[in-house]
Amino acid sequence: MELYFLGTNAGVPSLQRNVTSIALRLMEERRSMWLFDCGEGTQHQFLKSPLKLSKLEKIFITHLHGDHIFGLPGLLSSRAYQGGVTPLTIYGPPGIRKYVETSLELSQSRVNYELNIVEHEGGIIFEDDMFVVESAFLEHRIDSYGYRIMEKDRPGSIDPSKLAVHGLKPGPLFGRLKRGESIELEDGVIVHPEDVLGSPKPGKVITILGDTRPTPNVVPLSAGADVVVHEATFLHELASTAHEYYHSTALQAAEAAKEAGAGRLILTHFSSRYKDAEHLEPLLLEAQSVFPNTRLAMEHELIQI
Repeated sequence: MELYFLGTNAGVPSLQRNVTSIALRLMEERRSMWLFDCGEGTQHQFLKSPLKLSKLEKIFITHLHGDHIFGLPGLLSSRAYQGGVTPLTIYGPPGIRKYVETSLELSQSRVNYELNIVEHEGGIIFEDDMFVVESAFLEHRIDSYGYRIMEKDRPGSIDPSKLAVHGLKPGPLFGRLKRGESIELEDGVIVHPEDVLGSPKPGKVITILGDTRPTPNVVPLSAGADVVVHEATFLHELASTAHEYYHSTALQAAEAAKEAGAGRLILTHFSSRYKDAEHLEPLLLEAQSVFPNTRLAMEHELIQI
């Protein structure tokens, strides 16, 4: 499980950074990738990355401002040309269906794979046997949402001493037990996964927030998360400006992560006034003064979860 930042700028692209898009690589977990927001130029950022559009399974849109969605029509159209033939689902606030369908219809774009669009207003929006995704309302100029991605607990490791009790040796039966299946031995004895596996391994929790002022929903969304991705559009000396434009400061992001008991904080969505690494450093130091385990999102950097 890895995060890859395709765009970290706020509002408009700059010479240094593109607008918002974040990939969550789940190659070991489900051989696929999820995308969070898709600002203009995201497909160009894909071309500079190790990511493959053919592996894209889901897109989660936080809100309908252009710097978070203007890249969608082009990316959807190009996906098939890059080997993307499997179904793709888009999740987003009400209005995302109209935006996508109208863009594709008026441009006469042909999407030759199954495209599903799920509009939501928070709550549990996806669940299967591996993951649960929950969404909650934030505070921005238009409806904006944060996403909490919860990996379900994974089976524990196989205990060799427990296998020996049943006379089991390495082989195909190992895989079945690891997947949670019971097996029948030649003598008719049934071996259940819990007979040979150690304690379950807790799943990871990742919180990716859309644009927001400080708001109560950030804390439950981020509670105990291994990683929280939070916007930090301004330094706290511009807190009044951040409030006026419905954004957060680096200090406010750190305060939220600390209150939530998060493991790590990654700052993104930087104002263009902070042009390069030198200008971004004060945001990092400001956040670290409250929440030391903070880092800046850097484009085309792969972060292990």
